Amino acid sequence: MQTSEYWDNIYRSKRFDAVSWYAPHLGESLRLIEQLCPDKTGAIADIGGGESTLVDDLLSRGYEDLAVLDISAAAIDFTRHRLGPNAQRVRWHVGDVTQHDFGSKQFDVWHDRAVFHFLTDAAARQAYVNLVRAAVKPGGYVLMATFGPDGPAKCSGLDVVRYDDQRLHGEFGHGFEMLGRQMAEHHTPMGTSQQFLYCWFRLND
Repeated sequence: MQTSEYWDNIYRSKRFDAVSWYAPHLGESLRLIEQLCPDKTGAIADIGGGESTLVDDLLSRGYEDLAVLDISAAAIDFTRHRLGPNAQRVRWHVGDVTQHDFGSKQFDVWHDRAVFHFLTDAAARQAYVNLVRAAVKPGGYVLMATFGPDGPAKCSGLDVVRYDDQRLHGEFGHGFEMLGRQMAEHHTPMGTSQQFLYCWFRLND
Protein backbone atom coordinates (compact mmCIF):
# COMPACT_ATOMS: atom_id res chain seq x y z
CA MET A 1 0.00 0.00 0.00
CA GLN A 2 3.07 2.24 0.03
CA THR A 3 3.96 4.34 3.06
CA SER A 4 2.08 6.85 5.16
CA GLU A 5 4.20 9.56 3.52
CA TYR A 6 3.01 8.44 0.08
CA TRP A 7 -0.64 8.74 1.09
CA ASP A 8 -0.11 11.98 3.02
CA ASN A 9 1.27 13.47 -0.19
CA ILE A 10 -1.78 12.27 -2.15
CA TYR A 11 -4.15 13.93 0.29
CA ARG A 12 -2.13 17.13 0.63
CA SER A 13 -1.60 17.59 -3.10
CA LYS A 14 -5.24 17.13 -4.18
CA ARG A 15 -8.53 18.63 -3.10
CA PHE A 16 -10.66 16.28 -1.03
CA ASP A 17 -13.22 16.11 -3.85
CA ALA A 18 -10.67 15.59 -6.64
CA VAL A 19 -9.41 12.11 -5.74
CA SER A 20 -10.83 9.26 -7.80
CA TRP A 21 -12.54 7.52 -4.86
CA TYR A 22 -14.43 10.62 -3.71
CA ALA A 23 -18.20 10.54 -3.42
CA PRO A 24 -20.32 13.13 -1.58
CA HIS A 25 -21.96 10.28 0.33
CA LEU A 26 -21.22 6.55 0.38
CA GLY A 27 -24.83 5.57 -0.16
CA GLU A 28 -24.32 1.83 -0.65
CA SER A 29 -22.05 1.52 2.37
CA LEU A 30 -24.42 3.52 4.54
CA ARG A 31 -27.45 1.50 3.49
CA LEU A 32 -25.72 -1.80 4.15
CA ILE A 33 -24.32 -0.73 7.52
CA GLU A 34 -27.79 0.32 8.65
CA GLN A 35 -29.16 -3.00 7.42
CA LEU A 36 -26.48 -5.07 9.16
CA CYS A 37 -26.39 -3.03 12.37
CA PRO A 38 -29.67 -1.23 13.12
CA ASP A 39 -28.61 -0.93 16.78
CA LYS A 40 -27.10 2.57 17.08
CA THR A 41 -24.92 1.45 19.98
CA GLY A 42 -23.16 -1.10 17.78
CA ALA A 43 -19.42 -0.61 17.31
CA ILE A 44 -18.42 0.22 13.73
CA ALA A 45 -14.90 0.44 12.26
CA ASP A 46 -14.36 2.36 9.01
CA ILE A 47 -11.10 1.12 7.49
CA GLY A 48 -9.38 3.61 5.21
CA GLY A 49 -11.97 6.21 6.19
CA GLY A 50 -9.59 9.02 5.25
CA GLU A 51 -11.56 12.05 4.15
CA SER A 52 -14.76 10.07 3.55
CA THR A 53 -18.07 11.53 4.72
CA LEU A 54 -19.30 8.13 5.92
CA VAL A 55 -18.43 8.99 9.52
CA ASP A 56 -20.42 12.25 9.25
CA ASP A 57 -23.46 10.38 7.98
CA LEU A 58 -23.22 7.67 10.64
CA LEU A 59 -23.00 10.30 13.37
CA SER A 60 -26.01 12.14 11.95
CA ARG A 61 -27.97 8.89 12.11
CA GLY A 62 -27.19 8.48 15.78
CA TYR A 63 -24.43 5.86 15.78
CA GLU A 64 -22.51 6.17 19.03
CA ASP A 65 -19.46 3.89 18.79
CA LEU A 66 -17.40 4.75 15.71
CA ALA A 67 -13.74 4.21 14.89
CA VAL A 68 -11.88 5.40 11.78
CA LEU A 69 -8.51 3.98 10.71
CA ASP A 70 -6.39 5.43 7.92
CA ILE A 71 -2.73 5.21 7.01
CA SER A 72 -2.66 8.97 6.36
CA ALA A 73 -2.51 11.36 9.31
CA ALA A 74 -3.24 14.19 6.86
CA ALA A 75 -6.55 12.59 5.88
CA ILE A 76 -7.53 11.97 9.50
CA ASP A 77 -6.67 15.55 10.44
CA PHE A 78 -8.80 16.86 7.57
CA THR A 79 -11.85 14.89 8.67
CA ARG A 80 -11.43 15.77 12.34
CA HIS A 81 -11.31 19.45 11.38
CA ARG A 82 -14.40 19.07 9.18
CA LEU A 83 -16.37 17.44 12.00
CA GLY A 84 -15.43 20.10 14.54
CA PRO A 85 -16.72 19.25 18.04
CA ASN A 86 -18.29 16.03 16.71
CA ALA A 87 -14.79 14.66 16.14
CA GLN A 88 -14.67 13.93 19.88
CA ARG A 89 -17.38 11.32 19.34
CA VAL A 90 -15.10 9.20 17.15
CA ARG A 91 -12.02 7.09 17.95
CA TRP A 92 -9.28 7.95 15.47
CA HIS A 93 -6.49 5.57 14.47
CA VAL A 94 -3.54 6.34 12.20
CA GLY A 95 -1.71 3.28 10.93
CA ASP A 96 -1.25 0.54 8.35
CA VAL A 97 -4.14 -1.92 8.67
CA THR A 98 -1.80 -4.86 8.08
CA GLN A 99 0.15 -3.91 11.22
CA HIS A 100 -2.47 -2.24 13.39
CA ASP A 101 -3.71 -3.47 16.76
CA PHE A 102 -7.08 -2.40 18.13
CA GLY A 103 -6.23 -4.03 21.45
CA SER A 104 -9.23 -5.52 23.22
CA LYS A 105 -11.72 -3.48 21.19
CA GLN A 106 -14.06 -5.53 19.01
CA PHE A 107 -16.55 -4.33 16.41
CA ASP A 108 -20.03 -5.29 15.29
CA VAL A 109 -19.32 -4.06 11.74
CA TRP A 110 -16.01 -3.79 9.91
CA HIS A 111 -16.34 -1.60 6.81
CA ASP A 112 -13.67 -1.28 4.13
CA ARG A 113 -14.21 0.63 0.91
CA ALA A 114 -11.13 0.58 -1.32
CA VAL A 115 -8.32 -0.51 1.01
CA PHE A 116 -8.14 -4.28 0.59
CA HIS A 117 -7.67 -4.14 -3.17
CA PHE A 118 -4.35 -2.31 -2.66
CA LEU A 119 -2.92 -5.37 -0.88
CA THR A 120 -1.14 -7.09 -3.75
CA ASP A 121 1.06 -9.18 -1.43
CA ALA A 122 -0.45 -12.41 -0.09
CA ALA A 123 1.23 -11.99 3.30
CA ALA A 124 -0.28 -8.52 3.68
CA ARG A 125 -3.74 -9.88 2.87
CA GLN A 126 -3.30 -12.63 5.46
CA ALA A 127 -2.26 -10.07 8.08
CA TYR A 128 -5.38 -8.07 7.23
CA VAL A 129 -7.64 -11.11 7.64
CA ASN A 130 -5.93 -12.00 10.92
CA LEU A 131 -6.76 -8.52 12.25
CA VAL A 132 -10.37 -8.87 11.12
CA ARG A 133 -10.66 -12.17 13.02
CA ALA A 134 -9.29 -10.50 16.16
CA ALA A 135 -11.20 -7.21 15.88
CA VAL A 136 -14.70 -8.36 14.84
CA LYS A 137 -17.04 -9.86 17.42
CA PRO A 138 -18.24 -13.42 16.85
CA GLY A 139 -21.45 -12.97 14.91
CA GLY A 140 -20.28 -9.55 13.69
CA TYR A 141 -20.20 -8.42 10.08
CA VAL A 142 -17.50 -7.63 7.54
CA LEU A 143 -18.54 -5.29 4.71
CA MET A 144 -15.99 -5.10 1.91
CA ALA A 145 -15.96 -2.94 -1.23
CA THR A 146 -13.19 -3.64 -3.74
CA PHE A 147 -12.71 -3.09 -7.45
CA GLY A 148 -14.71 -5.67 -9.37
CA PRO A 149 -13.48 -7.83 -12.28
CA ASP A 150 -13.95 -4.95 -14.72
CA GLY A 151 -12.61 -2.29 -12.35
CA PRO A 152 -9.33 -0.39 -12.79
CA ALA A 153 -6.03 -2.27 -12.70
CA LYS A 154 -4.32 0.67 -11.00
CA CYS A 155 -5.32 3.44 -8.59
CA SER A 156 -3.24 6.42 -7.43
CA GLY A 157 -0.31 5.04 -9.39
CA LEU A 158 -0.42 1.69 -7.58
CA ASP A 159 -1.33 -1.80 -8.76
CA VAL A 160 -4.52 -3.25 -7.29
CA VAL A 161 -6.18 -6.66 -7.13
CA ARG A 162 -9.61 -6.98 -8.76
CA TYR A 163 -12.10 -9.40 -7.25
CA ASP A 164 -15.21 -11.35 -8.00
CA ASP A 165 -17.27 -12.55 -5.05
CA GLN A 166 -15.76 -16.04 -4.92
CA ARG A 167 -12.19 -14.80 -4.98
CA LEU A 168 -12.88 -12.23 -2.27
CA HIS A 169 -14.65 -14.79 -0.10
CA GLY A 170 -11.71 -17.14 -0.61
CA GLU A 171 -9.30 -14.56 0.80
CA PHE A 172 -11.18 -14.60 4.10
CA GLY A 173 -11.82 -18.32 4.22
CA HIS A 174 -13.19 -20.50 7.00
CA GLY A 175 -15.62 -18.90 9.41
CA PHE A 176 -16.73 -16.08 7.13
CA GLU A 177 -20.27 -16.74 5.90
CA MET A 178 -21.16 -14.93 2.69
CA LEU A 179 -24.48 -13.14 3.20
CA GLY A 180 -24.72 -11.00 0.10
CA ARG A 181 -22.99 -9.42 -2.86
CA GLN A 182 -23.66 -6.72 -5.42
CA MET A 183 -21.92 -4.70 -8.10
CA ALA A 184 -22.02 -0.92 -8.10
CA GLU A 185 -20.69 1.78 -10.41
CA HIS A 186 -18.71 4.58 -8.81
CA HIS A 187 -18.65 7.80 -10.82
CA THR A 188 -15.38 9.61 -10.22
CA PRO A 189 -14.88 13.39 -10.11
CA MET A 190 -12.99 13.00 -13.41
CA GLY A 191 -16.11 11.78 -15.19
CA THR A 192 -15.05 8.14 -15.41
CA SER A 193 -16.78 5.09 -13.98
CA GLN A 194 -15.31 2.35 -11.76
CA GLN A 195 -16.84 -1.03 -11.05
CA PHE A 196 -16.98 -1.90 -7.35
CA LEU A 197 -17.87 -5.23 -5.79
CA TYR A 198 -19.64 -5.14 -2.41
CA CYS A 199 -19.62 -8.32 -0.34
CA TRP A 200 -20.76 -8.78 3.22
CA PHE A 201 -19.93 -11.67 5.54
CA ARG A 202 -20.81 -12.83 9.03
CA LEU A 203 -17.91 -13.95 11.22
CA ASN A 204 -19.22 -17.15 12.81
CA ASP A 205 -17.89 -18.71 16.01
